[in-house]
Amino acid sequence: MALAILRAARKLRYPTPLSSIYLLSFSSRSPSPCPLPPAFTTQGSNWIAAPRYSRALPGFPQILSFASISSSSGTSEKERVRQSRSWVDIYLPESVRPYALLARLDKPIGTWLLAWPCMWSITMAANPGELPDLKMLALFGCGAVLLRGAGCTVNDLLDRDIDKKVERTKCRPFASGALTPFQGLCFLGIQLLLGLGILLQLNYYSIFLGASSLLLVFSYPLMKRLTFWPQAYLGLTFNWGVLLGWAAITGSLDPAITLPLYTAGICWTLVYDTIYAHQDKEDDLKVGVKSTALRFGSLTDRWIAGFGAASICSLALSGYYAELAWPYYASLIAATGHLGWQILTVDLSSRADCNRKFVSNKWFGAIVFSGILFGRLAS
Repeated sequence: MALAILRAARKLRYPTPLSSIYLLSFSSRSPSPCPLPPAFTTQGSNWIAAPRYSRALPGFPQILSFASISSSSGTSEKERVRQSRSWVDIYLPESVRPYALLARLDKPIGTWLLAWPCMWSITMAANPGELPDLKMLALFGCGAVLLRGAGCTVNDLLDRDIDKKVERTKCRPFASGALTPFQGLCFLGIQLLLGLGILLQLNYYSIFLGASSLLLVFSYPLMKRLTFWPQAYLGLTFNWGVLLGWAAITGSLDPAITLPLYTAGICWTLVYDTIYAHQDKEDDLKVGVKSTALRFGSLTDRWIAGFGAASICSLALSGYYAELAWPYYASLIAATGHLGWQILTVDLSSRADCNRKFVSNKWFGAIVFSGILFGRLAS
């Protein structure tokens, strides 16, 4: 039957650019929820062809996709697979894809959230009326990509058994078997070496601060096993760039400016990562890991409102001591509105809405950055 379908499909001489031919499965079992393997294979009685792997069938011009005839609807499964594709699946060679997914290159929001605090402090440390150091902004941007990737690699290595039991994470490279722990360790070594190359371009004080952040990066994945406040520990880790960025420009730390800015970042992280944690609260209960989403429960909206207010107040205090001009405070009004919109409208029972609100925090970081930039230029 499957061969007959394939022969009929080959007769389609002039396919449209978006046309797809679907290989069918006659098993009553549901298809695997993980991304399909990069070759034409069989799994039990299921025939599978990975998307865009038409070379498995020579002379077959159509783009192959996946569908299944089962007791459940195939339409929703096709839509789910289509939406799960990213630029990593489309453009990168198949041998590289698991590493790119491990570093979350398909989900840049984590890199933005790591980079913005660095950009804030680098810009705030600029001389009055001058642009920030563009070379430093570029170095810290590259460093954010590498450090975020290294953190994700460590996290997935330690959590690979837990990830298999959580709906959102069961298709990650280690949990799904796409990579072995040894391959992950080799990849981690490469990321750390590249990060070291960036760090060595900074002053000695910054090198010491940057090296000390690795303790936070490597220990963070363990916090969800030990405390209901792993989001606070993530805040300490993700906002370390506030201290590092300022030190890279000035060669020292000014506590009156950097400590309120660091505190603002930590409180901001508690807002967005608590919202993010609500996606996994049912799975976390089953697996036995902890989060502020479970700690706060039905009072989450009050807790994150308090952390949001603390973040804005700390940003205002840092800007005051940095002697930023009025555009900065205008941006804080806009940032307050954005944060308030997240807190007031988030549906904590909806995984999709929690993710949307979480991702929107890249704009919060951008608003604050623009305020610091124009506040410094006008000062």
